[in-house]
Parts: sequence; structure tokens; C-alpha cells
Amino acid sequence: MIVTPTAIDGVWIVDIEAFTDARGLFARTFCAQEFAAAGLTVEVAQCSVAYNATAGTIRGMHWADEPVRETKLVRVTRGALLDVVVDPRPDSPTYLRHVAVELSADNHRALFIAAGLAHGYQTLVDATEATYQMNVPFTPGHDRGLRFDDPRLAIAWPLPVSVISDKDRAWRLLPDGATGDLVAAPAEPVGVRSVT
Repeated sequence: MIVTPTAIDGVWIVDIEAFTDARGLFARTFCAQEFAAAGLTVEVAQCSVAYNATAGTIRGMHWADEPVRETKLVRVTRGALLDVVVDPRPDSPTYLRHVAVELSADNHRALFIAAGLAHGYQTLVDATEATYQMNVPFTPGHDRGLRFDDPRLAIAWPLPVSVISDKDRAWRLLPDGATGDLVAAPAEPVGVRSVT
């Protein structure tokens, strides 16, 4: 595997090193030893899948608040999406900046997202499926979010929004000039969660 850091500390692109022959290809998509060598440690406690029927679907921007510390490894197994990670850590030099990486079944690329970072994506084609490996099981009551269209984040989504959950549309906008601790309150009662 080839592990490449991005402009945001805690976000890494993971590319496969494929062995190909007449049958197709074979490659490792996760190796604890190789991740540890790159300084990334993940104990996989839960795996999930998200199927999205329609291009333009947005999921996010989500993270799990303390003490959950949810780290994710996201990969597309069918279709394609634009994965976006926002840094909501007020003490970070990249506070409220984001990185965007295209993940697809064709490029076999994954994104490692450290705990405390907001994650979301937009599907680029119909019938897109993403898998998640997470270091902790989902814990109700700790989900947080940012609005996908918050002007302070200035995320350039490539397609018009076709589908988005009521919860993701209802996250509060950041106040102008907000600094200090950023914990966006859930738009729905604690314990209600949209799958990322």
C-alpha cells in the first residue's frame, strides 16, 4: 500500500499496490503492520456499508465527539464519490479547512480519517457503495455535524444535491467569526443518527 498525507493532519490517502495477471488484480486494502509503519494505528471494531441509489446524494459532514474518538477508513466498492474531510479542531492550523479526494471502484483508493475530523461525501454516479472500517462501534449521543453548504467551509460539491437527509440539511451554520471550541449541536434529539 502507498500511504500519502494530505494538507490536513490526520487525513491520509491510501492507494493499493496491485498484483495483476490474466484474472485481474489482487491487493491488500488494509494491513495493520503497514499502517503502523506509517504512524497510523487502527483497531477495527466495526465495518459498515452505505449504498446510495442516486448521483448527487450527500452524506455528512459528521464526526463523533469525545470520548468516542472514531477513526474511519473509507473505500468505494461500487461507483464513485467525492469524499470531503473538514477540520473542526479549533486549535489546529487547518481549522475549518477541508480536503476533497475522489474515491471510486476503479481507482481502488481509500481515505484514512483520524478521530475528531468531520467527514462527508457526494456520490458522482448512481448506485454507489462505500465501506467503512471503524476503530470503535457506533455510540449513540456523540454524533456531531457541520452543514454541507456552510459558506464558511466553501466546499465546492461537483453536482447539484439530489438527496440529503433532513438531519444533514438541518445542522446549524457556523456563526460568523466563530473561534474557540467548535461542537455543532445535533439537529435532532441525542441518539438519532444518520449513517455517514
